[in-house]
Amino acid sequence: MNTALQALADEYWEFVLGTIAPTTAMLIGDHRFDDRLEDVSRQAEDEQMGRLDDILARTEAIDPATLTSDEQVTRGVLLHEAAGLATPMRSRLAEFDVSPSTGIHIDFLQLVGQLPISTPDHAAAVTSKFSKMGRLFEQAVHRLRQGLATGRTPPQIAVEKVIAQIDAYLASPMDEDPFLNVAAPGGFTPEQEAAWRDELAMTVTSSIRPGYAHYREALATEVARNARPDERSGVTWLPDGADVYEQAIRRHTSLDMPALDIHRIGLDIIEQLGDEYRELGGRVLGTTDLDEIFSRLRNDPALRFSSRDEIVAAAQSALDRAAAAMPEWFGRLPRAECRMAEIPGPGAEEAPLAYYFPPATDGSRPGQFFINTTEPTTRTRFESEALAFHESIPGHHLQLAIAQELDGMPEFRKHAIVNAYVEGWGLYTERLADEMGLYTDDTTRLGMLSFDSWRAGRLVVDTGIHALGWSRREAIEWMVANTPQAPNNIEAEVDRYIGWPGQALGYMIGRREIDRLRSEAEQRMAGSFDIRGFHDAVLGSGPVPLDILDDLVTAWAKS
Repeated sequence: MNTALQALADEYWEFVLGTIAPTTAMLIGDHRFDDRLEDVSRQAEDEQMGRLDDILARTEAIDPATLTSDEQVTRGVLLHEAAGLATPMRSRLAEFDVSPSTGIHIDFLQLVGQLPISTPDHAAAVTSKFSKMGRLFEQAVHRLRQGLATGRTPPQIAVEKVIAQIDAYLASPMDEDPFLNVAAPGGFTPEQEAAWRDELAMTVTSSIRPGYAHYREALATEVARNARPDERSGVTWLPDGADVYEQAIRRHTSLDMPALDIHRIGLDIIEQLGDEYRELGGRVLGTTDLDEIFSRLRNDPALRFSSRDEIVAAAQSALDRAAAAMPEWFGRLPRAECRMAEIPGPGAEEAPLAYYFPPATDGSRPGQFFINTTEPTTRTRFESEALAFHESIPGHHLQLAIAQELDGMPEFRKHAIVNAYVEGWGLYTERLADEMGLYTDDTTRLGMLSFDSWRAGRLVVDTGIHALGWSRREAIEWMVANTPQAPNNIEAEVDRYIGWPGQALGYMIGRREIDRLRSEAEQRMAGSFDIRGFHDAVLGSGPVPLDILDDLVTAWAKS
């Protein structure tokens, strides 16, 4: 590889792991920074942004004409990733970033059980990491106070939900605390493990829980009374809201798209889905009336699970069927296994329906597909298969595990966070699963349509809230009228969009691009088109921005 580009790629990744995201380093199996914790202070943010801008400038200065095709991909991904990390810093997101879906209060509760602690040294380092949690929450409170001073405040509904999540954690028994229930490494004697767990308990009582309590107190007594009310939930109501949202769109879609264009795309897809609903609804539900179809999907108890065991069994069955079908549709398959687990602990009620964690690169943890089993009678049978295919196989596991196992590319590319590519692929595989014959019947195919409505609705509602100034109530009512999602899920989803501007756009925008690229390749190649080759072309370079994916697939089709 071009030596200057290789040096920049290495410098960037070392800076990300060692300074910006040391917990991510540990999660992927790099243990050099296990005792470090993220720093969210304004001073650290300024220093990090300056370093990223310097890396961006030096990368831009490398003439792409002097690079091989793969080096050009590396240059493009590096520009996207460094700019993407700098975007929330430039927007000073930490000054109003309160969300029940993401943030330090919930991220660590969900991530701590995934930390690969394989040796006594790892165990000692993680205790040191946890001891810094109190400082981290103090920094987060200070950043919110900076936002309050300039009128840049979080949405009220997000503040209320985060307080409830923290209350649930603080009320949980100590013996169930996720920070105490991390797995002990091999190499400990029983006495050493007991001493380590005593030290963990002391850290929880002296740093972690007091940190959560301090953050909760600041939210309740300082932030809540100044938070944006439900009728002004979107960032458009912030002094610099239009710029904040424009940057969020670029970050999460990897494209320069006006918010109103995205809004219109969503409306068009919602309208197009009507004919598919009527066709399947007539066969499955005995009606072609769209309102009646939505009502049945929402309210028919027969379409709901009755227990958490049923949810688990359905997800595992879908995962197993998909895994068996892979060789006919993909030339490259991951070596890492994908396992299913339930979303753990406090915050599960507000967690998404499911999510995926990639494997650790050191082999200490497989890919994991987490399923939400809380309130099982509200969980839909007909959507469970589409959900499993998206989050596990052939969705995120195939995509992200393959990326980690690619040889001959800079390490940062294997872990790139390109939202539209990652989530666009997940959504693409929901329809691909239908081509593969993986859905058990027409009822579960209705789940595929329901999820399409959900993701198209995101384009409408996210832009409605953050660009058009919709209230929370307007967003909920639109989703109720135009998708068959259950009301409790709609409320949780709308609150997610309110607290995480732009992220939800990546799913359908990314899927549309993958569909377009496949259609163009099929037309160009005619009888020589090979679906396994297409999928390998999409997955064979790791996560990439959509414009680079276009170049890669076009080059494959021409060759």
